Amino acid sequence: MSSELKRAIREWCDRMEIPLVGVASVDRWKDPPFQPWMPEEFYPQSIYPEARSVIVIGLPVSLPVLETSPSIYYRELYNTINSLLDQHTYRLAAFLTQLGHPSIFVPRDGYFGIRALLKNPVAFFSHRHAALLAGLGNFGVNNMLLTPEYGPRVRFGSVFTSAVLPSDPLNEEKLCIECMRCVRMCPVNALDKLDYPQGLTDKKSCAEHSNELNQKGISPCGICIKVCPVGLDRRLFRREDASIYSRPDRFPEGHRAWEHVQSYGGL
Repeated sequence: MSSELKRAIREWCDRMEIPLVGVASVDRWKDPPFQPWMPEEFYPQSIYPEARSVIVIGLPVSLPVLETSPSIYYRELYNTINSLLDQHTYRLAAFLTQLGHPSIFVPRDGYFGIRALLKNPVAFFSHRHAALLAGLGNFGVNNMLLTPEYGPRVRFGSVFTSAVLPSDPLNEEKLCIECMRCVRMCPVNALDKLDYPQGLTDKKSCAEHSNELNQKGISPCGICIKVCPVGLDRRLFRREDASIYSRPDRFPEGHRAWEHVQSYGGL
């Protein structure tokens, strides 16, 4: 296994200002941390048989922008992050290929918009599960991957590489505090704690709500990641009190700002 190559990858990511990077051997998909797990056709080596390692990068979702969700502001941020993820993973794959390690990027979504999710609410590869296996965090009640740095406010992208790289240790610290804010504040009641952490989202209801917001030009929803109290970013932005989203009296100036943004740009 190439520790030197892994170090070169991290240095490359540092130059690109990518704050979260993790590596998982493809063997980890065969020995999952919980059950039920995904079918084998979703494994990296089922998509790219030459894959030996998966590199996962994460870009943060800026909390003050997310707080305006659903809004055109958050939609633009979401699209910007998606574009950067695709560019970064494409360039990282090209970097590794040029070094003699054939690699491919995986698009950040892998589906054709909300209409495709309404038909089948599953993508051909899960970046969240890849991030879990690459040691970047673990799942919360909201069925999102929580990270110590940003809670669930992270978007992930992946690279499949033929290089054999040392895996990062799994994050064994349980990050979700089960405060249930995400469950209570979901606008379509799409969350149910009974199956945590195996996967609990009512994907159909979530997709239908996203479709409604998309028709107004203000998707995605983002509520369940906005209200999560986990993440050092909350301290950075002085948002330690996550009750502010349901208690306007605790942050009236914030609510006025969010309502202002929400009043413009959508249909």
